[in-house]
Amino acid sequence: MINNDFKRAKNEYFEQSVKLKTNGMKFTSVSGEDVQVLYTPEEVHEINYLHDIGFPGEYPFTRGIHPNGYRGKIWTMRQFAGFGSPEDTNSRFKYLLSKGQTGLSVAFDLPTLMGYDSDADLSEGEVGICGVAISSLQDMSTLLDGIPLDKVSTSMTINSPAAMIFAFYLAVAKKQGIGFDKLRGTLQNDILKEYIAQKEYIYPPRQSMRIIADMIEYCTREVPQWNPVSVSGYHIREAGSTAVQELAYTLADGFAYVEECMARGMDVDDFAPRISYFFNSHLDFFEEIAKFRAAKRIYARRMKEKYGAKNARSWWLRFHTQTAGCTLTAQQPENNIVRTAFQALAAVLGGTQSLHTNSMDETLALPSEKAVKIALRTQQVLAYETGVINSVDPLGGSYYVESLTNKMEEEANKIFDEIDSLGGVIPAIEIGYFQKHISDAAYRYQKELENKEKFVVGVNEFVEEGEKVDIPILQVSPEVEKRQVEQLRELKQSRNVELVKASLNEITDAAINSKNLMPVFIKAAENNVTLGEMVSELKKHFGIYEESAVF
Repeated sequence: MINNDFKRAKNEYFEQSVKLKTNGMKFTSVSGEDVQVLYTPEEVHEINYLHDIGFPGEYPFTRGIHPNGYRGKIWTMRQFAGFGSPEDTNSRFKYLLSKGQTGLSVAFDLPTLMGYDSDADLSEGEVGICGVAISSLQDMSTLLDGIPLDKVSTSMTINSPAAMIFAFYLAVAKKQGIGFDKLRGTLQNDILKEYIAQKEYIYPPRQSMRIIADMIEYCTREVPQWNPVSVSGYHIREAGSTAVQELAYTLADGFAYVEECMARGMDVDDFAPRISYFFNSHLDFFEEIAKFRAAKRIYARRMKEKYGAKNARSWWLRFHTQTAGCTLTAQQPENNIVRTAFQALAAVLGGTQSLHTNSMDETLALPSEKAVKIALRTQQVLAYETGVINSVDPLGGSYYVESLTNKMEEEANKIFDEIDSLGGVIPAIEIGYFQKHISDAAYRYQKELENKEKFVVGVNEFVEEGEKVDIPILQVSPEVEKRQVEQLRELKQSRNVELVKASLNEITDAAINSKNLMPVFIKAAENNVTLGEMVSELKKHFGIYEESAVF
């Protein structure tokens, strides 16, 4: 009850608190937002419980999309993995599955991410280094050897060449005799965030949107359990954005995909339930929880009220979370285990459906088996020992968390208005709107670290002079690249050249005549057309994107 007695008591408290000694730290969130010394019922007195918070499993889903939360199903533990050759990564997958991982998540090397074959000149020195090298159906078959695709959910972090990589995956499923309707998994396939943050783009934005709409349309019809796009805020945050920028930019990208498909004539309730999201869980514990809760509420309201979705599943924000790679330090790397545990807890308290916990050594190299097992065990301890799964949204009703959640929603809506005033996401990308605001936020935080207004343990405070890092590091042998190039060249020499030419002609025809590209990519994969060849064929018709400099 907000009455005069309460207001008088609150004022007296704040008058006293400002006179008290503080430790001199800057009391703001990681995103630079001021944090009050205390939150009270006054900060949340305008909240309508049923309208704004509600019950789990009920609109607007602030407290989660499932009525019983993790009592019904613990989040999917999906550790990101991929390095070296397809054989190497296949072994790592089987190791992780044997240790209790419940889903696969594929990391690809830089040449694959950029649409180059392993034998391309620009691939030299990078094959298998930051992920697994995949150039052909042969590689994908090896990667997935012995893994039952109808029983294991697979996530693939691939964007510009996602359609081609997915074609390889579908072709492997056909070889295994598995119907597409049995496949479960997710493609990141979020090209808009590439222009905004990660920069692994190939084609111009509008042409890339056409490819993604093709994929969503194809999956809606042929691969109904698959998530054809995971709209990713993770990389936006890794580039230096604030929490509210990550929230708003990610949802704006997702809404742009919704609008693109609706403009094509697709019914929103046919495809929206299979769009998923991917967020970063950063260091500011309560800010992150509020971000996740606000995201669920914003999404439900927009999908229902703006886009007219009638199916409740279209209102659900289904999301995967990864702990923040940008917070990991090369100094005192064991501290990263602690950082990751708190970030994972924030993601779970925010209601994530799927989680990847980073390994302690990832600033130094791809994770070793020991490090990745500790990261997986972190999730298992969280799920089975802490009691965090017992109650749904246990922080719901907290004056602080509800106030933060409201503020997140308000600030995100202001950003949506700014983007709309610029003509939408793509025009905003083309003038550098996102890039500038992210760089400004990153610069502010860096200055706070340099001025010791913010602290990172082991980096700008509690530093150990002469520290020696003594943990095992995974190293990828140069033999991996040599072997991959040899195998690829052998494939190119032994395949049916006429079928390859015919497939490339079909890709051209589909690109020019606005036919759905997915069926021709699958056929091309089966005819041993390589990733680089498919990508290059589209470059002839779609061109390549060059970003405008932003200062």
